[in-house]
Amino acid sequence: MELTVWLAYVSVITALITFPGPFALLCMDHGLRHGRRRSFATVAGGAAASLVLMALSSLGLGAALAASETGFLVLKIVGALYLIYLGIQAWRAPSQPVVFDAVGEEGQTRAKATRWQLCRKGFGIGISNPKDLLFFGALFPNFIDMAQPQLPQFVVLALTWLVVDLLTMSTYAHAGSSISRWFDSHRRVRLFNRTTGSLFVVAGAGLAASHR
Repeated sequence: MELTVWLAYVSVITALITFPGPFALLCMDHGLRHGRRRSFATVAGGAAASLVLMALSSLGLGAALAASETGFLVLKIVGALYLIYLGIQAWRAPSQPVVFDAVGEEGQTRAKATRWQLCRKGFGIGISNPKDLLFFGALFPNFIDMAQPQLPQFVVLALTWLVVDLLTMSTYAHAGSSISRWFDSHRRVRLFNRTTGSLFVVAGAGLAASHR
């Protein structure tokens, strides 16, 4: 792979991943509720979803689905409903203050979710995002030179995506964990729950109303 192509790919995906969206919000939310280390499961779930979309793109399925009006609409509605569902969950979440362990580790809520549950939520957001589908279905193949062996190029692009994605989303989760000490009262936690819940619902409604 030519260096100029790789650098162009890095610039595109960095802008795409860094721009705040529903998954970044989820990482911050889980960072605050479950701590920096546990919320890495959320980050890993989103990264796994990206790998699945890359694999589908390499098989041509991503482009076919992105080109299908019906298929794209179904995926968009599913993604929107999932975001709204997460918003309702966040709105109704118990307003228990964030607590800390004896050595002052990052915040842990009393109602702990398992790492598997956090990973599933991250994967669900990642796999149902039509914007990522469009990228992997329409733009991702443009960075692969069909005249050269495709597998090594795919590996380089996939590893590059994973590095940028894991670093960026871990930063969002760390940011959520860093502000957890502010949420030591029921009132502040309730405000956070309703704010994040509303943002998820707005994101879901915006996704449902959006065009390609």
